[in-house]
Amino acid sequence: MRQNHYFIPTLREVPNDAIIPSHRLMLRSGLVRPLASGIFSFLPLGLRTYQKVVNIIREEMNAIGAQEFLLPALNPIEIWQQTGRVEAMGDVLFHIKNRDNLVLAPTHEEIIAYHASQHIKSYKELPQIWYQIQTKFRNEPRPKSGVLRGRQFTMKDAYSLDSSVEGLDVSYDLHYKAYCRIFERCGLKFFVVTASSGAMGGRQSQEFMLESDAGEDTVAVADDGYAANSEVATSALVPLPRLEPSLAIEKFPTPTAKTIDDLVEQFGFDERICAKSVVYIAEDTPILILMRGNDQLNETKLSSILGTTIFRPAEPHELLEYTGANAGSIGPINLKTKMRIIADNLLLDCNGLVSGANEDGYHFKNIDFRRDCNISEFYDLRTVVDGEPSIVSGEPLRIVKAIEIGHIFKLGTKYSEALDAKFLDSEGKEKPIIMGSYGIGVERIIASYIEQNYDEKGIIWNKSIAPFHIHILSMAPNKFENVRQIADKIYNDLTENNIEVLYDDRDEATGVKFNDADLIGIPIQIIVGNKGLQENKLEIKIRRTGERITISADNYMKDIIELLNKIN
Repeated sequence: MRQNHYFIPTLREVPNDAIIPSHRLMLRSGLVRPLASGIFSFLPLGLRTYQKVVNIIREEMNAIGAQEFLLPALNPIEIWQQTGRVEAMGDVLFHIKNRDNLVLAPTHEEIIAYHASQHIKSYKELPQIWYQIQTKFRNEPRPKSGVLRGRQFTMKDAYSLDSSVEGLDVSYDLHYKAYCRIFERCGLKFFVVTASSGAMGGRQSQEFMLESDAGEDTVAVADDGYAANSEVATSALVPLPRLEPSLAIEKFPTPTAKTIDDLVEQFGFDERICAKSVVYIAEDTPILILMRGNDQLNETKLSSILGTTIFRPAEPHELLEYTGANAGSIGPINLKTKMRIIADNLLLDCNGLVSGANEDGYHFKNIDFRRDCNISEFYDLRTVVDGEPSIVSGEPLRIVKAIEIGHIFKLGTKYSEALDAKFLDSEGKEKPIIMGSYGIGVERIIASYIEQNYDEKGIIWNKSIAPFHIHILSMAPNKFENVRQIADKIYNDLTENNIEVLYDDRDEATGVKFNDADLIGIPIQIIVGNKGLQENKLEIKIRRTGERITISADNYMKDIIELLNKIN
């Protein structure tokens, strides 16, 4: 491709709204342009990389026997209502205002189950793996970070249909291995974490992540191999030992102690023996939740325990109505209203605790959960923090930011039961199809790659997803006829050998060409200049390393092909 007529609108300045490296570089190198908040146009250079990523995904999906579909982005809302996800998705789901009962699909579990219900009738027709690479729409309230979090994006979403749990395990493993191959081929340094299924539902899910300051997820990782999204991560912290004898419970005044820190500062208590009480309203029902000290309640874990996403912290007037006290004086004893009480595992069987007395300005101390409270439900409710021991070997956890590039789920029968997708087993009994769901964000792969492969000059592409493999730079071709002729010949020779070449034949200054080439980041640059040609030489620059080598201007094809085969 001759650059003189190729649309690559590079930018010298960094756009003000571009904060993270991938966003800045995708704009500056002319890969994309914004159209509206969270909506981007891919320009010719960016589209070439986009298509290469799509081809890698398609090749690996086809290799595991998956069949490609193209499903409508417009969906009847009735199908989504059957699975309860209109409410679960909330404002993220785009509704079509001028056409009743239509939504823009953020994913396609419902539609796959709908089609399966029409056509899959027997266990003999299973297993199936169906996938598509298609535009998705999500009404992100705060789209940011360029293409990493947009309102319109491309996702490869795949779905497995099986007749048994064992079959689902096989399909899940096929996708796991395919995803590893996809990300490896795209040149990503990634890791896999245990994750929450969220609104998707299901019994198991894993996320493919890469560590990055640009990430919006936080994950807990350790050198012993433990890795989990903070939404589900746990640690090897253990409850405090019981104190013997267990002292009598005692009420004491705390007129100015409203927080755990106040209790520690004013009375000298160990933060760990302070049982923080919070009240949530779950589907109009109050629930008291007890946490240790300043531990933070993990709402994703709470959602799994409650079996619903419809819950919220109680309002101040509700606290007073249900407990008899305001915030800062609430506890598990003498509640005004009988309610379900759940506590974090680190409080299991503890005594010698301090908590509110459900009377403003008073607390109890020496609380014994066995003796003084009716608490039978203990769960992992807390968010882990940096430095806590890993459950694998006790190695300290690191809490890091990460970008999610893929997510796989064992859905089970949630969608097939809701949409009546059933089959007859070998004994003629009707059973729901067992499903899995598997997603990859195409634009996220591109942005994530750039987050891991750039320098102060620009992007550093690898061969597998680079928009071109070779970048020919002709130095002052309008001044030196020999430069133009040799550069034209190299371009034609490489193109005839099916090598992907971008040829900078523009009448631009040398510095402009060098800067644009490094910004765009194509793996190999061939520099054709009059000075080198006087010695019958061409200069080669390897973008990743900055290494410069000289080759003969007569026998360049062999050397260039050898170099191209050596680089990743």
